[in-house]
Amino acid sequence: MIIVLAKGASDDEKRNIIKRIEGLGLAVHISEGKERTIIGAIGDESILIEKPINSMPGVESVMPILKPYKLVSRDFQSEDTIINIDGIEIGGKKIQCIAGPCSVESEEGLLETAKAVNTTGTVFLRGGAFKPRTSPYSFQGLGEQGLKFLKEAKDATGMKIVTELMDPRDLDVIYKYADVIQIGARNMQNFRLLKDVGGIDKPILLKRGLSATIKELLMSAEYIASEGNRRIMLCERGIRTFETETRNTLDVTAIAVIKKLSHLPVIVDPSHAVGRWDLVAAASKAAVAAGADGLIIEVHNDPQNALCDGSQSLKPEKYIALYEELKKVAAAVGRSL
Repeated sequence: MIIVLAKGASDDEKRNIIKRIEGLGLAVHISEGKERTIIGAIGDESILIEKPINSMPGVESVMPILKPYKLVSRDFQSEDTIINIDGIEIGGKKIQCIAGPCSVESEEGLLETAKAVNTTGTVFLRGGAFKPRTSPYSFQGLGEQGLKFLKEAKDATGMKIVTELMDPRDLDVIYKYADVIQIGARNMQNFRLLKDVGGIDKPILLKRGLSATIKELLMSAEYIASEGNRRIMLCERGIRTFETETRNTLDVTAIAVIKKLSHLPVIVDPSHAVGRWDLVAAASKAAVAAGADGLIIEVHNDPQNALCDGSQSLKPEKYIALYEELKKVAAAVGRSL
């Protein structure tokens, strides 16, 4: 249920409303907008039907949230969420790029790639230390050693680290190194993992599952938000369809749909969506034109010898050229890189 406070509602009136909601056994979440303050009452909404509060001083209106996801809903918060990471904003006018190898393979290779992408102004470095692979015989990542290499690259370039968490048992070590924690597509509905990252104060990049609907993605985000962490980015990374020419099918329409339904920033992963380096540029430009708040692109200094996803990784010089092209697309839709 959404309780919209009247303009000019006093602090005492606000406190009384919150006290009343909590007294009914409901959780309270407050959204401070430029013109209105909204109080979300989370729980069994039938209680507020039986014991209405619309007549309390300071209340303008009371409306039910019909969608199963509450906190991440546009109904709950009309203004876009902007996530601030040490002064870097995601979700605002500026589009952010996250670039780097699929997995951290060596100290030298990672540092070379990081320095190259950083020349464009890219401030987020991606790299997996713990890698979920379809085959148990494939390279699984370097573990904490990979995280240490990411930290060295961060120290050398000033870039922020984006890396994936697969297992709750690795949360403490990932937390120590990461600036943004990624939850991969295969773990989108690992609800124990989602609840765990919901209890920390790091931004979360939540990837859409291989065959997940947008509603299911938003419900997974709700798991995180319900534990207190609302610094969530939703990632469209392509869905599984009957098409075989690309690794997955990039659902460009999901960008617009999610923005209509939710206030959370939307990031697009063109690399995993297409699975081919020669299509990454086109998919990236389409995502920016469609309203994406950021891109996460795989870049490798030696993709032919990459241990993971080399076929979809751009060489640094290709990424640098693409970045310049993306600036023009961003400008055309009133944004910047």
